[in-house]
Amino acid sequence: MSDPDLRAALTRPGAPGPEPASAGPPPSPEPPEGEGLAEAEAAVESDLIALEVLQRERDDYLDTLRRLQADFDNFRKRTLKQQSDLLERAARGLVEKLLPVLDAADLAVAHGGGEAVVQVAGLLMDTLMKEGLEGIDPEVGDPFDPTVHEAVAHEPGDGGAQVVAGLMRPGYRWKGELLRPAMVQVRG
Repeated sequence: MSDPDLRAALTRPGAPGPEPASAGPPPSPEPPEGEGLAEAEAAVESDLIALEVLQRERDDYLDTLRRLQADFDNFRKRTLKQQSDLLERAARGLVEKLLPVLDAADLAVAHGGGEAVVQVAGLLMDTLMKEGLEGIDPEVGDPFDPTVHEAVAHEPGDGGAQVVAGLMRPGYRWKGELLRPAMVQVRG
């Protein structure tokens, strides 16, 4: 084969010929076994440290979330309690303002008010009692209790314990709390 024929044969695809030179850097020799193991251990330890950092961050976020949830629950409970306390105070204030109306209705009934007055007084008292109003109406002869009775008149007695001699004005409790003490006459 002549020179031109040889060149043509070598430039043909798939033709045998010298291998072309690689374009990349020459392959590096493999490190000895000890160095490869040390690098792998360092990489694993680095990954473990990164994992621990991520776990601490996760735990911190979880703690923060739990505290935030607890704070929100406490806020919600406190707000509900404040609202219910406000409603209770408003209802108590309204009942305190209605006590003179009850007194006037009782006086009207006592002085011969008609059937209509008796019905209105009864309805008003029934409605307030359903909402939590309790009457304090001591009977004659009951022991005097200064926590729920207000003594406005005294009669001499036989020297024994003080007892109620008469009721001048009924007292009231609102949901267990003293709203107004009963005005009584005391003997003893």
